[in-house]
Amino acid sequence: MAIYLNDRFLKNDEALLHVSDLSMQRGFAVFDFFRTENGIPLFIADHLDRFYTSAAAMHLHIKQNKPELTNIILELIEKSGMARAGIRVMLTGGYSADSYLPAAPNLLITCNPLNVLTDNDFEKGISVISYEHQREMPHIKSINYQMAVWLQPFLKEKKADDVLYFKNNIITEFPRSNVFIVTNENKLATPGRHILQGITRKNVLSLAKETMQVEECDITTEDLVNAKEIFLTSTTKKILPVLKVNEKIIGDGKPGKTTISLYQKFLELEESLAHLVNL
Repeated sequence: MAIYLNDRFLKNDEALLHVSDLSMQRGFAVFDFFRTENGIPLFIADHLDRFYTSAAAMHLHIKQNKPELTNIILELIEKSGMARAGIRVMLTGGYSADSYLPAAPNLLITCNPLNVLTDNDFEKGISVISYEHQREMPHIKSINYQMAVWLQPFLKEKKADDVLYFKNNIITEFPRSNVFIVTNENKLATPGRHILQGITRKNVLSLAKETMQVEECDITTEDLVNAKEIFLTSTTKKILPVLKVNEKIIGDGKPGKTTISLYQKFLELEESLAHLVNL
């Protein structure tokens, strides 16, 4: 299986980073992640826009322009021979002489097999807990998932599937997903600040605006537990119903009408993209 590191395509066991890289020494790196279906990278333009934005915000320079990077990714997908895969593009702080100051960035692109959630996963939904925390520089897609990893034993103890962050009683996001609620007035709402702007989130907002009132706004923890429906969005989970929050059942404990409708529309959108002849 091929990997791209800086200027070369390599085999897995040939792609190595030195221990002086700031991604290992200080956790200083940005990345983006997207899927392929039928060998076609879904929403690649949006993902690369976010990747370049994150890199610039972290003062990391990407040597390739977007068309060049796109062509590299397409070649990597072709070399993989996989119809469905996960593409991870990472830019690190480089090999630092003092383990502190950034150096020339290293660009690493991987392409690996990927399992996505099924309709059965959608019907089952998930149970979540809330936790007070605000991610550092949330607008940047960095590799820093320290709090999320640290909370894993807590999630296991509470028998929860994921954790939803909040700060000063205002919810923000999951570690790897965005959150939406459907209010009792049938309005779709999602946090608009102190979050990472998700690509699936962007598409869901666009789809929802065709049929209902949509608002990006502050959502309180009280709004959350009193919501008619709750769901999360992400690249791998697509749209996934949240059926329980802190042991409180949401709605009737089943995926709601709005969530189901948006899920079906999103699947149709992905299906149409996956069968395009050309990007």
